[in-house]
Amino acid sequence: MLRPLQAPDYKYVTEECLREWKGQSAAAFRIPDPVPMPRFLYELCWATVLGDLSPHKCRAALDSVVFAEEAWQEDSGSVLADIVAHLGQDITFSGEYRNRLVKMTKSFVESSLIAPRLLQERCEEEFLWEVEQSKSKGQDLKAKEVRVNTRLLYQQTKFNLLREESEGYAKLVTLLCQVNSDLACQNASSATISIIKSLIGHFDLDPNRVFDIVLECFELYPDNSIFYQLIPLFPKSHAAKILGFKFQYYQQLDVNIPVPSGLFRIAALLVKSGLIDLDNLYAHLLPNDDEAFEHFGSFVSRKIDEATKIGKINLAATGKDLMDDEKQEITIDLYTALEMENDIVEERAPEIEKNQKLGLLLGFLSVHDWDHAQLLFERLAQLNPVEHIEICHGLFRIIEKTISSAYSAYCQTHHKISRNIDTHMIDASSVSSPSYLVHPPKVFFQMLAVCGPYLHRDTQLFQKVCRVLKAYHASSKESAHTTGVMSPESHIEEALGSCLLPSLQLIPANPAVDMEIWGVLSLLPYEVCHAS
Repeated sequence: MLRPLQAPDYKYVTEECLREWKGQSAAAFRIPDPVPMPRFLYELCWATVLGDLSPHKCRAALDSVVFAEEAWQEDSGSVLADIVAHLGQDITFSGEYRNRLVKMTKSFVESSLIAPRLLQERCEEEFLWEVEQSKSKGQDLKAKEVRVNTRLLYQQTKFNLLREESEGYAKLVTLLCQVNSDLACQNASSATISIIKSLIGHFDLDPNRVFDIVLECFELYPDNSIFYQLIPLFPKSHAAKILGFKFQYYQQLDVNIPVPSGLFRIAALLVKSGLIDLDNLYAHLLPNDDEAFEHFGSFVSRKIDEATKIGKINLAATGKDLMDDEKQEITIDLYTALEMENDIVEERAPEIEKNQKLGLLLGFLSVHDWDHAQLLFERLAQLNPVEHIEICHGLFRIIEKTISSAYSAYCQTHHKISRNIDTHMIDASSVSSPSYLVHPPKVFFQMLAVCGPYLHRDTQLFQKVCRVLKAYHASSKESAHTTGVMSPESHIEEALGSCLLPSLQLIPANPAVDMEIWGVLSLLPYEVCHAS
C-alpha cells in the first residue's frame, strides 16, 4: 500500500478547476484572474502526480489560464523542467506516484511543453532512462560521466584550468605595483606577504615564477622597501639561481639586446642587503674570467705593438724612402697621448655591454656598495675596469659621496677664515683649526688607489680630494695619533703616489690644480716631498 504524499496547499488549482478540466467543456473553461506561472505549474504537476488530473488534460489546463508574468510566457517549458527535475529527485515518489510522474513527463515532451534538451540538462540519469530521454541506463551513463569527468579533471589539473593561472599572476602584479598606496608602509608588509601566499595556494602559482615577478617589480620600483621583506620568503640559493637565469637569457646568441641597467642595480641591492651571496650570482655571469683576461691581454699586446712601431725605420726601404722618412717629424705630446687614450676607450666601449661582471661592478657603484665593488675591482684588476668611462664616473660619484661631509666642513671653515683675512690664498697652517676634525674613512684611500691616474678626467673632484687631504693633515695635529695605525703623512704619501701625481701628468696646464697639488706636497717632509 502506497504511503500518501503530503500535497501542497492548492491556491490556484482548486477542486472546481479540476472538475472543469475533467469535464466535456474543458476547452471552453477559463480562469478569470491571471495567476503566477511558477506556483500554478507547481500545483498542476502535483495534482497530476497524485492522480487528481490525468496527464493528457494538462494541456487543456494550461490553455485555460493567463499568467500574470507576461515576460515568463515563453519560459514555461524551463519552469516545468525545473519542477519535473525537483520531483524526480524526491525519494518518496515510488510505485504509482512514480509512474504518474513518468507519464506526465512523457506527455509534456510529446506535447512540446518541455524541450528534451532541458530535461537532459537538469534531471538525474535514472530518471532520464525512465522517461526515455537517454539511450543508456542510469548506471552506464553514470560510469561514462565519471570517465569524462576524470579526463576533464586531469586536463584541468595539468593545464591549471580550474583556476585561471593568468588571473593569479595578474593579481600578483597588481598587488606589487601599488607603490603609491598603503603597500609601501611597514605595517602592511605582513598583510602583503599573507596575500601573496594565498595567491600561490589558491591559483597554484609556480613559486619560482612568483619570485621572478617580484624581481621584475623590484626592478621597476627599486626604492620600495617592501621588497626587502618579500625576497627572504624564498631560499637564498634559489633566489641567486633565478636571478642568474635572468642574466643567462641575455647570453643567448639570438638575443641582441644588452642587459638592462635596472637588472644590475637590483642584483647589487640584493647582494648589498645580504639576500643573495655574491659568489652564487657570480657563477652565472659571463664571460669567464680566464677568457676575458686572455682577450684583454691580446688587446693590450696589439696596442703595445702598434705603439712601438711609431718611429721605427724600415731597413728594406730605398734611399729616397729614407730621405722622406727623415723629413717626417715624429712628436707625441700630451694631447696626442690623450687622443690615443680616447681611441682605446672608444674601442673598449662595447666590452662593458658584453661583460656582465663589469655591469655588476657598475651596479655596485650605483648603489654605493664599496665593499663588494672593491672585491670585483680586485678580481677584475687584469681588465683595468676603471678605464671604462661609466665605471670611472661611478667611482667618482662614490668618492664624492665619501668625502662630502669632510669637504663641507672644510668649506665652512675656509669661509670663516676668508672673512678674517684679506687674501684669497690660504696655506696649510691657516686651515688648521680646532673647530672641526676631518678624518676620511679608510675606504677613501682604497678608492683613490683603485682610481689611479684616471682622476685626471674630473679636475673638480681632483681639487676636492686635495683639499680634503690638507684638512685631514691639519686635523691630525689636533688629535692624538694611535699607535699601530698609519700616520696621516703615510696616507697622503700613498694617495700622491697611487693617484694624484699620475693623474696630474695627464692634466693639461692648469694653475689651479697645480696650486692644490703643491699644497698637498708641502705637507710632507722635505726629503719625501722632493723625492715624490
